[in-house]
Amino acid sequence: MKELLAIFVSVFLAELGDKTQLATVLFAGTSERSPFAIFCAAGGALVLSTAIAVVVGQAAHTYLTALPLRLIAGLGFIAIGGWLVFQHFHGGAP
Repeated sequence: MKELLAIFVSVFLAELGDKTQLATVLFAGTSERSPFAIFCAAGGALVLSTAIAVVVGQAAHTYLTALPLRLIAGLGFIAIGGWLVFQHFHGGAP
């Protein structure tokens, strides 16, 4: 149970204020659709993307057990951050 709570808190805090949540706020403020429909669409998208992440993560664990997956994930985040900084200073919007 402790592990599930840690996963919930980590994902919840990571999602607060991210671009996806801001896009959902924008849709809710400008759409003619009901707030419940927007909630269902955004929730469904989050569930689907999370399901894909779980499947990919499980496959990675199964087939890449010899590789340090945390190191690979960390390097991926550093690469994405570096790309965003590069885009910022070269006038391109990511």
